[in-house]
Amino acid sequence: MAMATDFAPDRVDFYLGDPHATFRRLRAEDPLHWHSDGPFWCATRHAEVIEISRRPRIFSSAHGTQLFEVRDRLAGHSSIMENAPSIIRMDPPVHNRHRKLVIGAFTPRMIAALEPRVRELARESAARIRAGEPFDFIEQVAVPLPMLMMAELLGVPSSDFAAFRRWSDAMVEVGANGPKPETAGIIGELVGYMLEKIAECRRSPREDVLSTLAQAELDGVRLTDPELGIFCLTLLVAGNETTRHLISGGMHALLDDHSQWEKLCANPSLLPNAVEEMLRYVSPIQNFARRVERDVELAGRQLKAGDYIVMFYGSANRDESVFGADSERFEIERKQASRHLAFGFGEHLCLGASLARLEARAMFEELITLGPGFSFAGTPRRISSTLVNGVAEMPVVFETRA
Repeated sequence: MAMATDFAPDRVDFYLGDPHATFRRLRAEDPLHWHSDGPFWCATRHAEVIEISRRPRIFSSAHGTQLFEVRDRLAGHSSIMENAPSIIRMDPPVHNRHRKLVIGAFTPRMIAALEPRVRELARESAARIRAGEPFDFIEQVAVPLPMLMMAELLGVPSSDFAAFRRWSDAMVEVGANGPKPETAGIIGELVGYMLEKIAECRRSPREDVLSTLAQAELDGVRLTDPELGIFCLTLLVAGNETTRHLISGGMHALLDDHSQWEKLCANPSLLPNAVEEMLRYVSPIQNFARRVERDVELAGRQLKAGDYIVMFYGSANRDESVFGADSERFEIERKQASRHLAFGFGEHLCLGASLARLEARAMFEELITLGPGFSFAGTPRRISSTLVNGVAEMPVVFETRA
């Protein structure tokens, strides 16, 4: 199938437009599309994304997972991530061993222990909302809760929160457009900072994720400093940025169809399912890539060893065969919402999924308590990125009379 020239999934402006119209056509006519300008395969349906995720030995993460890495690899350039790959860029059995290092920090018992602090931070954000005073929902509501929770999990003191925010924003920029000299320098600052904190944890262990990592061993050998630094970067992005975009994108969807927000305020018991629908509809991470390790057939197409294939989660999460003919609509009572792939699937299922759900529920419970009187106070501005689906700025006002 020949696609229109506006299909450019490796360009930011494609996502700032209306990518879903194109993805809808691809799912119907060419669900495993060869994007010759990449060049790479595009998996747009739910079924293929699951199959790729289930077969990590055939569809490898070790050769780059982000579009800028695919571009660099295909051009014969090395990646700055190669010398210290993150857990996202590992295959079994190495991936499994690294995953076990931190999985203990995200058990149901540990998440339950974090809940009081999560709710406290959510209350603090909601308490700053003043009736009749427009505010930026991103800065006041979506950013603080996940950022402060991840900072505390990593042992970052409140005095360093401003620097932590700057580092976090730099990581999003890298995901959007690849590393640049200025962002590489900022990331270097973060790695250096975290390694100092890890050294402190080795001297005086605490009850936090960083101390767990500092003491962790793989096959009797401790992780190297570069490995630890990249591990911290991964946790920062996975635990902070994606939840920020879940909360902001979820509120954007609710206010865009205000009847959904009114329905949720009238029946707060719908919130758990509403969060799943937010994850499905927003898809905070838009895509991840894999490299084909051996010739294989998928969706009736022949893939060759060395090909790259990109899984488009935002498209898979609107697959009509899974979510119904109205899959393009945001519906908090959608029965199939929990089948979304927003947290990935299989080996690379997001470790912090339960924490992200808790944070989103806690934040929206506080907003629901204020009532349905929220509305847009200006035009939201999207983040320019090929990786994350997020809102950079969203003016909102709360009117008690609503």
